[in-house]
Amino acid sequence: MNVLLTLGRLAKGLELARALSRAGHRVVIAEPFKWHLAKPSSAIAKSYQVTAPVENLEAYLDELLEIVRREQIDLVIPISEEALYASRIGPMLPSGTKLFGPQFQQMANLHDKLKFAQTCRARGLTSPETHRANTPEARALAQRTDYVVKPIHGCSGIGLRLSEQGAQLEVADQSPDNLVQERLYGRQISSFSIVKDGQVLATGLYEGDIYLGTVSVRFKRVDDLPVVNDWISKFVASENYSGFISFDFFVTEDGTPFAIECNPRLTSGIHVLNPKAVAAMVAGDAFTGAIYRSRASFQDAHSALTVAIGMITKPLSYFKLLGKVLTTKDVIFDWRDPLPFFLMTPMSWDTLRQGLFEGIPLADAVTRDILWHGQDQLPAIQAPREVSLDDALPER
Repeated sequence: MNVLLTLGRLAKGLELARALSRAGHRVVIAEPFKWHLAKPSSAIAKSYQVTAPVENLEAYLDELLEIVRREQIDLVIPISEEALYASRIGPMLPSGTKLFGPQFQQMANLHDKLKFAQTCRARGLTSPETHRANTPEARALAQRTDYVVKPIHGCSGIGLRLSEQGAQLEVADQSPDNLVQERLYGRQISSFSIVKDGQVLATGLYEGDIYLGTVSVRFKRVDDLPVVNDWISKFVASENYSGFISFDFFVTEDGTPFAIECNPRLTSGIHVLNPKAVAAMVAGDAFTGAIYRSRASFQDAHSALTVAIGMITKPLSYFKLLGKVLTTKDVIFDWRDPLPFFLMTPMSWDTLRQGLFEGIPLADAVTRDILWHGQDQLPAIQAPREVSLDDALPER
């Protein structure tokens, strides 16, 4: 097949591109950044620079549809935060071209952390108590228990604040765009699943042990929590879901999994799955081999090394972390496709320049042009118009 991935800057997208390419599919990238991680990869047949969806949604969708036409795309796969925008093209795709994943409205409801928590509770599935931050219920919750304040449509821990029982909600916390959630303690487990018509094809559970802020940069596969797998199976069946879907859980001391949020898209959990299995399941092919990779631990080595170096004044912690970094498989490096790893810094220029010259934190710079903010009203999208991609950047 000819496959279009709607982002190329992240390791999880590169992982999927490699899996599909090695299974014999032709992979095309649509990316708002001129330079991105997957650009030099041998897995990519062509890369187009497109308008950022936050800047102009209509132009973004028109350009995606023009790539679909020009490259005779069979399958469109949204990757990360841009998925909320890219999913809008589902009804506009030509006959014979499929969108991998849910349509816009289902994706938007699951991405909304408040609606997700309400959905879980309505279906009898465990989730922490959660309220919109500007409500009396939120203020009462903050007085009863430790709590978390975070954006309803946030990502990567941006804007998250932890607080103790009884601490007053700050004025900035009480924005209607925030939620207040009961803070739970226990094992923090993430999941990544490939699902078709409400049936789980594969799930990888994983647990972080090196964090950069709130984001895990070294993680290991978890095989001892079937109760989490059961929770996921019940949820996706109730949604009749198809596509990639990921959850973050706290598993409390008594073994109960509480889902704190849902990401209806690709996440880092793809790295724990066998690429051959991923490619087959995405393409709709039969697969009978191993679901998981033989190794269990993975890392973003550049970020993990940054954390280790930050501990250099604490020798015991520094050498312990350094040992993990030096003995763990990096998610980007691949001897068969080495250029993305060795060219990562120059290929990250569109992110780095925002930090160097605009003072934008790197976590924000990676997503701010694609981040969904939960807009209640999106512009009506008309029938696709002819657009010019003459200035787009073919990979090779």
